[in-house]
Amino acid sequence: MSIARFDTVLINGSVGTGKTSAAEAVGEALQRCGVSGAVIDVDWSSRFWPAPEDDPFRAALALENLQAITANFRRAGAAVVVVATVMETPDQLQRTTVALGSPRLLHVRLTLDPDVARSRLAGRHGDDEAALSWHTRRHPELAGVLERAGFTDDMRIDTTHKRPREVAREILSAIIAGP
Repeated sequence: MSIARFDTVLINGSVGTGKTSAAEAVGEALQRCGVSGAVIDVDWSSRFWPAPEDDPFRAALALENLQAITANFRRAGAAVVVVATVMETPDQLQRTTVALGSPRLLHVRLTLDPDVARSRLAGRHGDDEAALSWHTRRHPELAGVLERAGFTDDMRIDTTHKRPREVAREILSAIIAGP
């Protein structure tokens, strides 16, 4: 059985960069390596409406739910929790790290060429013009926010020409300490 260097992998990035797909692929890879774990897509843990006016992305609810869900997964024996989310500031990342109860967190930031982002988003939201329009505008805006945030990423991966399994292999190489 492999030993994990990190107890949490937080996959961060703008919309369309492949956070959820990468998290799922990392979870599958950890399972194949015999490392117990769990995958959390934070978007699903905060899917509540209507959003409070002072918290349009439901960050407070997401943080509460993340803390509870992660505690349950850790109590059940998860050695590594893989989280797909958006962290816009180092302070938000720090609060999330505390909520995750993580002394050894790997922060992975995914980036993506804007043209490829538009193509991926069209594939995901092509039947919903309003969602496609919002996500297409949001990608470069959020990518800029993340670029200016001052993160000291543990890993940064450009997903422009990579499939989720390739991204997962890169992340796994940082997580697993030899056989």
